[in-house]
Amino acid sequence: MLDESYIQIAIELAKKGKGRVSPKPLAGSLLVKNDKIIGASYRNSPDELSPEIIAIKGAKESSEGSTLYTNLEPCSTSAKDFSCLDQIIQAKIKRIVIGSVNPSSTFGGSSIKKLKKAGIEVLTGILERDCYELNRFYFKHSNSSLPYVTLKMATTIDGRIADNSGNSRWITSVESRSLSHQLRSEYDAVLVGHNTVKIDKPQLTVRLVEGRNPKRIILDTKLRTNPKDDLIQKNYDKNLIIVTSKENKSRKKIISKLEECGVELIFIPSNKKKELDLFYLLKKLGELNIASLLVEGGGKVFSNFINNKLEDEVLIFIGPQILGKGYSLTNGINVRSLSKAVKFQIKEYDKVGEDLLIRLVRR
Repeated sequence: MLDESYIQIAIELAKKGKGRVSPKPLAGSLLVKNDKIIGASYRNSPDELSPEIIAIKGAKESSEGSTLYTNLEPCSTSAKDFSCLDQIIQAKIKRIVIGSVNPSSTFGGSSIKKLKKAGIEVLTGILERDCYELNRFYFKHSNSSLPYVTLKMATTIDGRIADNSGNSRWITSVESRSLSHQLRSEYDAVLVGHNTVKIDKPQLTVRLVEGRNPKRIILDTKLRTNPKDDLIQKNYDKNLIIVTSKENKSRKKIISKLEECGVELIFIPSNKKKELDLFYLLKKLGELNIASLLVEGGGKVFSNFINNKLEDEVLIFIGPQILGKGYSLTNGINVRSLSKAVKFQIKEYDKVGEDLLIRLVRR
């Protein structure tokens, strides 16, 4: 079997850890000897041993002379007595094939140097693009201390996210909604604006698929969230965050009521337009080890992220409907000429149920 095929297996193993390993990277490893897989593992929690070590320890036979395949450069340290690399070297592995080198300016390439110095043959860059894509959340957070930001939009063909009454149920198909829940399970946090909470009354949880619930974040500049709202009262897992202006720090009564319900409040500065400083917010979320953020609306929130160039990608679910009138997808972007339009490139597209899903990144 070719190296690419084994690295593809490592990628598929790593994917099993989605939604469970943050802020650590997704990692899958397999040990191959005489064209047979003798050990395999993947990271299933941030506190586990490295999958390379689990694969070695669980190997069906001696790892001496074998080849280790991993989608990401092995770690240089371990929570145990000695480093992951030392254990790999002690296992007398002959060759290591790595999908992507860790892009960290501090640690990137250091493990490879140590392995080569120990006489192990190292091959890198196998399915590198796929491996990098797999860990784009981790790479963004580890290099910038900011979360990876995805704007997820559901719209009609003519760019409406709700009708004139604010009703958005249902623009897209049940298949798209299931995929949206799957996405929630893979991101550390999901964010919406106060108006979306008020109008749509979303739960922001994972229900249509199996998976863990993300942290739930409400942007509420004026702190208008009602402590009696379902989203507040049903904050059983204490994973709800309200982000509001620093000017509201003096409103002790409502703050106390929200905190009694387990709500965490983050106070951030506002800009000249009286809008919350989203870059400041992303820095705060990064400090909380939130490595990925799924922004689900509404139109003004989408616009603010795009206006400030803070999105890493955009996912648009397009339902085959035309409203003509209603709430716009980006009602806060005021471009007056085509030459000044915000330009994106299409990375992927797919049909989901009756809908079209397009993945975009900025040019």
